[in-house]
Amino acid sequence: MSVKRIEVRERVMARNDAIAEGVRQQLDHAGVAALNLVSSPGAGKTQLLERTLDDIGNELRLAIVTGDVQTENDANRLALHTSRLVQAVVTNGGCHLDALQVTTALAAITLADTDLVILENVGNLVCPANWDLGERHRVTLCAVTEGEDKPLKYPKAFANADLVLITKVDLLPYLKFDVALLEANIRLANATATILLTSSQSGAGLLEWYAYLLKATKSARARARTVELAAV
Repeated sequence: MSVKRIEVRERVMARNDAIAEGVRQQLDHAGVAALNLVSSPGAGKTQLLERTLDDIGNELRLAIVTGDVQTENDANRLALHTSRLVQAVVTNGGCHLDALQVTTALAAITLADTDLVILENVGNLVCPANWDLGERHRVTLCAVTEGEDKPLKYPKAFANADLVLITKVDLLPYLKFDVALLEANIRLANATATILLTSSQSGAGLLEWYAYLLKATKSARARARTVELAAV
């Protein structure tokens, strides 16, 4: 008797990638930037977004989608810092967001009234690294309360990033942590990503973070103009 092997994972990934490309085209046409925020649990994604909303929420029209295995806690926290819609995707055990969930979230967002969509992925350095959400920008966070070897243990999460934020640097005086070693390990996974040392408490590095977001939105608007001219 012959055996036929069905590669279910590859088929699921291919479907996700097709949906993600549709998301990317939709955002490009609208001139809206999208950013996928990836980290392990507790690295400070939500706190960073709280500070971002407080500091530049009036300058940038932000739409935020949070992913959590259970609860809407992160979305509830962020909603206290903005009058705009914050959406919660509760994955009920799923270890990452996927492109279909992002498509559903975009249906509730008025893209003409939005500059930037931030996708706060599920706290996990494994699964989210493999799933395209249709974003053009991926940011990986690593806190100084984690090990310097995180980029060696989870290289793909760092290799796919165009920005790496080393977070919670206000705690460095109280920790035995080698920032230079972490940076060197990041470079082993990714030779070109920008690396910023940040603290959502002290504000260290946040001006550079905000400049990154503003640059992403300008690039999105430029892509929209290119798409519009190509269609003429």
